[in-house]
Amino acid sequence: MKLSLTEYLSVFNEEANISSLIGFGRGIEREALRVLAEGKLSEKPHAYNLGSALTNPYITTDYSETLLEFITPVNKSPEDVIAQLQDIQKFTLSQIDGELLWPMSMPCFVDDANKIPLAQYGSSNIGKMKTVYRQGLKNRYGSMMQVISGIHFNFSFPDSFWNVLQTTLKDTQPRDEFVSERYFSLLRNYKRFCWLIPYLYGSSPSICSSFLQNKPQVLPFKKSPKGYLYLEHATSLRMSDLGYTNNEQSSLSICYNHVDTYVEAVKKAINLSSDKFAKIGVKVDGKYQQLNANVLQIENELYAPVRPKRVAKAGEKPSEALSSRGVEYIEVRALDVNPFVDTGVSLEQVYFLDIFLMYCALTEHDYLDGEKQKIYENNMDEVVLRGRDPELRLCDNGEHKSVKEWGNSIFDEMLPIAKLLDKANGTTKYQQVLSDELDKINNPELTPSAKVIDLLVNQNKSLTQVALSMAQTYRDGLLAQDYNMLNEQDFIDSVNKSHKDQQVIETADTVDFDQFLVDYFAR
Repeated sequence: MKLSLTEYLSVFNEEANISSLIGFGRGIEREALRVLAEGKLSEKPHAYNLGSALTNPYITTDYSETLLEFITPVNKSPEDVIAQLQDIQKFTLSQIDGELLWPMSMPCFVDDANKIPLAQYGSSNIGKMKTVYRQGLKNRYGSMMQVISGIHFNFSFPDSFWNVLQTTLKDTQPRDEFVSERYFSLLRNYKRFCWLIPYLYGSSPSICSSFLQNKPQVLPFKKSPKGYLYLEHATSLRMSDLGYTNNEQSSLSICYNHVDTYVEAVKKAINLSSDKFAKIGVKVDGKYQQLNANVLQIENELYAPVRPKRVAKAGEKPSEALSSRGVEYIEVRALDVNPFVDTGVSLEQVYFLDIFLMYCALTEHDYLDGEKQKIYENNMDEVVLRGRDPELRLCDNGEHKSVKEWGNSIFDEMLPIAKLLDKANGTTKYQQVLSDELDKINNPELTPSAKVIDLLVNQNKSLTQVALSMAQTYRDGLLAQDYNMLNEQDFIDSVNKSHKDQQVIETADTVDFDQFLVDYFAR
């Protein structure tokens, strides 16, 4: 049974059902480089006073020791998730001895990529595995990719939402199977429409020339008066071939039609050998250079703008969790760090993503075949490199549309969703946010990527000085304000517990690292 978007919204608008649109689950993971006041990478290790990077639930590191990652708990309120992110950053800034958090996705000046330190997680087998995985990423794609920052937005619908939907559709599947099926429908629509995300929120149209490390490039870069490289109409170089891409993965056929076919494709990729990566070697002169020589070392290496997720149990792989218990939430990964707000992601973005993801969930869409998926990926590639080009045309079901034409059509369909969410939550913020984002569709100069280009080209600014000024302002502001939801003692307790937890993990190991890896990949 299929319903139109209008029919779905009519059901949710009923008095008995509208409360199911309250309490969406939201969590944010924000990455940020630690930098010195002059704009260079910090050379200090992860601060002990921030807790164990292996076990602290709020503050960890990503690929590099200098690339912090802040993780909020799941929140039911957009305001609360932003407030918690501010709390985490406030505590972090109080512990890193005057260092700043770089407010952009593409890194600051890096004179020697070989000096970028890999993240360290202690002497346990699982800690060593995390570092070796990063060593593999370094050897496969280069160190510079390990200092690119992004925002991951985790989103889930409440049980009451699924109750209404399953009852309306008269669906008799087990709940986990129904929810997974609907989340995968959302994922397929997300892939169709996700070009909107870098267009609206991409803020990395330029790079410091040091990022290229003197390697030749085919992209038609221009140079700003202060010497920074940029593409005139780009939105998100982070999402381009310069950033999070893996050419070896281009041959993979990851299926987004069912949870079982998705998991099967991911498992196949993990076991698919790569001649290119085999040349690196796995254990060379007694030191691991990567976890294995397959296309994917582990599932996390699958680069995608969105992922289906399920919280895994201890020792459980992500695919195992999905396979056994279905999709719990989705992870949006196409967001640049927003340099114009202290948290790297704004409250308005959270409100918009609520609307957009509900639109993706309730818009019926056929299964994806390889050809359609390639078309959607090409749309995304076009927008990250030339999204503000008035000549750009994107392909949708065989029709070629401008960003303005297609964008206005999507926003027309999202407006009733914004009105319904406002009604359910007793606010007008959803409609206001949608109106503001529509202005960007009709006027590209309002996009963050255009604003960055304006600073560099028209205002003759230094990208480094702009970013450092923002970082200092954000640091001063966060340190001066009170904690919102957590307090300093909460973080101190979390830090102390994380160190104890790491010690427990290290003490519990019963096999050496070689055998640990054999056992892990044998499962």
